[in-house]
Amino acid sequence: MAENMDEDISEEPLPLQQDLTCPVCQGIFQDPVLLTCTHSFCRECLQRSSEFNKSCPVCRRSFEEGQAISNRALSGACETFLKHSNWRPSQKRPCEDTCNMHLKPLELYCEKDEEPLCVECVPLHNVHRLLSLREGTQLCKKELGFKVQIFEKKVDAYKKMTLKLNNTMEYIKHQAGQAEKQIKAEFERLHNALITEEALRLKALATEEEQKITAIQELIDNTKRDIVILKEFIDNLKKEMGNEDLPLLRNFQSLKQKSQWTNEDPRIPDDSLLNMGKHVGALSFNIWKNMQAHVKYYPVVLNPNTASPWLSLNNDLTGVSESSERLTAPDNPERFDPCVFVLGAEGYTSGKHKWDVMVGDNPKWIVGICNESVARKRKFTVSTNRGVWSIGLSKGVYTVLTPQRTTLQVQQRPERIRVKLNIDKGEVSFWDGGTAQHLVTLTHKFEEKMFPIFGPGLHITPMVLVAGKMAVHTS
Repeated sequence: MAENMDEDISEEPLPLQQDLTCPVCQGIFQDPVLLTCTHSFCRECLQRSSEFNKSCPVCRRSFEEGQAISNRALSGACETFLKHSNWRPSQKRPCEDTCNMHLKPLELYCEKDEEPLCVECVPLHNVHRLLSLREGTQLCKKELGFKVQIFEKKVDAYKKMTLKLNNTMEYIKHQAGQAEKQIKAEFERLHNALITEEALRLKALATEEEQKITAIQELIDNTKRDIVILKEFIDNLKKEMGNEDLPLLRNFQSLKQKSQWTNEDPRIPDDSLLNMGKHVGALSFNIWKNMQAHVKYYPVVLNPNTASPWLSLNNDLTGVSESSERLTAPDNPERFDPCVFVLGAEGYTSGKHKWDVMVGDNPKWIVGICNESVARKRKFTVSTNRGVWSIGLSKGVYTVLTPQRTTLQVQQRPERIRVKLNIDKGEVSFWDGGTAQHLVTLTHKFEEKMFPIFGPGLHITPMVLVAGKMAVHTS
């Protein structure tokens, strides 16, 4: 930045000196730059001034970063002036408590531009509200005080959120441990079933092997006995054949009759080998087919991450009932609270779907489907206009939960409710799963992902999902 000229030289600046003087530092230009408004300043003076406000220090016209260009002609003129004159720069710098433009004490504060001013800056801020430095300081402290309060509240909120996140992390670890135990237990059960299946198949193989070998060994023994008898016949006939002619002829008929062989010739019997197709043919498929007796299929399972803290789910997520006390669970966005609901684990956007749920003798329940965007963190009236298509039982009355609350007439108390959802057709129907009696069908153009929803009510009797049928199809 340009420096003030030595005060010993002259009190009155020369005309050329005035033209070569920076309006900010009042010294000869150093590395001058030109703004679009045609005013020039030392590059360092403009940079210091733009820290407060990116506007021209003379005319207050705003400018963008990078619009200031080097004024080479003015820079050359300044260098020539300093070279051929007796002016030399002093070591004085503008004080931080003085105006960069007028070198006057900063005594005022502009509320709009939020910067301190000297008295000579007043004409440039004549439409702004000007305050004393004390008033300006109080105003700024007040505003900063508000920010401090906001940040303090944020710190408290962040601390609480950190605690929640830590609890969530611990809950995830708990979930992982619980899932690991169940996975190991289920695989152990299936391993035991496979071991039992293996033992049965090996036993069947060993039994058939023993039977086949016993039958062949018996044939071998019989054949060996026949060989001994045949050798005796041979020896006897050879001995008789050594007799004289007349005795041989006299005994010929008797020898011929004694030498008759009526036994069947030995042969490998049919079906003598092992039935390999039975034991190892399509082995993995047959094992898998037999394993169906050890597994169950559920069209719908529950999502514990959506369950109200007042609901308790069984280990395989197919049953839900009231909890005697509020469970400790993270307040994650998916969870219903305070409403006592739980959703199915899988949502649907197309196709046909069907599931049954045992409501038993519960005096109050809700079963149906809902939008993915259904309210989770506030109470709401269950209705189709709230994104829930359902039926329910309350105070002995079966109701279709539409805004008009249609009463359902049933011949007998249904203990099993069947839900059929056809998203492509825009239908959800409810049936008595025990008698296959149709109860009601609701229609709507489903545009969101739809989830099964269950409200078991605050009762000890669980609401249980019914296992579906399994069938093996081959072609």
